[in-house]
Amino acid sequence: HVQLVESGGGSVQAGGSLTLSCVTSEYTPRCMGWFWGAQGLKRERVAAITTGDGTTTYSDSAKGRFTISRDNAKNTLYLQMNSLVLEDTAMYYCAAGGGRRVRGTLVPCGNLEWGDFVYYGQGTQVTVS
Repeated sequence: HVQLVESGGGSVQAGGSLTLSCVTSEYTPRCMGWFWGAQGLKRERVAAITTGDGTTTYSDSAKGRFTISRDNAKNTLYLQMNSLVLEDTAMYYCAAGGGRRVRGTLVPCGNLEWGDFVYYGQGTQVTVS
């Protein structure tokens, strides 16, 4: 049974930093991503990584401020968030998977949406004030 467990959320002042972690139980997916969203609303992709070669993609709002990384030996995904702003306040979720194909070709991890992943964490709240 695959589990994703996030940690590292909290309250921080604008301009501060936080690092989120997501531990995956004995599972190395092709793709992992961080999403944000409020309960009942669509989850928006913040960043994604291809675990095999480390290719990363970011949303426009995250680019230049956030860094996604993964320690494959520790089965842990990270999201380093710097220069946080009020608009970054949200629940953050990690997701794992990546088997979606279009006409037989695997979709790049950076193009996967929330529903394209298979496993999800419970979320960790980030509040910027």
